[in-house]
Amino acid sequence: MTRMILTFLGVWTALLLSGCASDPTQGYSFASAHDSSIKTVAVPIFGNDTFHTGLELTLTEDIIKQIQNQTPWRITSPDRADAILTGDITDVRLRSLSTRTGVGFVQEMAVEITVSFDFVDNRSGRTLTSRAGYSALGAFVPANPTGERISVGYRGSAEKLATDLVGDLQSSW
Repeated sequence: MTRMILTFLGVWTALLLSGCASDPTQGYSFASAHDSSIKTVAVPIFGNDTFHTGLELTLTEDIIKQIQNQTPWRITSPDRADAILTGDITDVRLRSLSTRTGVGFVQEMAVEITVSFDFVDNRSGRTLTSRAGYSALGAFVPANPTGERISVGYRGSAEKLATDLVGDLQSSW
């Protein structure tokens, strides 16, 4: 019984490793999908073209945290960085997700944040990634008895947007 289990594990491991490549462009890989020539990234505070003040700070902090968590890159100042990520919050909208039956009061809402951003190689000046109209939703429940504040929606939307945005900074496949 033990010999059969060891044989199964050996065959499974061989099959698993045969499907992996050292380069993410060549198939499955355990290597990072982010550009290995970039070692440092700068993220200046995003601009905010909306009336929702303070959101640019929350979003920028979340993006920095996601870069530190998802990539091999270090955060540094713009004058020392290999690449720079700049962006603007272009729109913030509140959306009604559900209403209470019978009375029509909003039960659940979402904050949708839309941004435009550019990821530029500081060494060559080449744009690595550029997106406009990039958005994410964060839900909150303003109705009683929960009574969550809109800041819960801001936080959820900023976290989701930061996670997705940093995921899109991967090398071109």
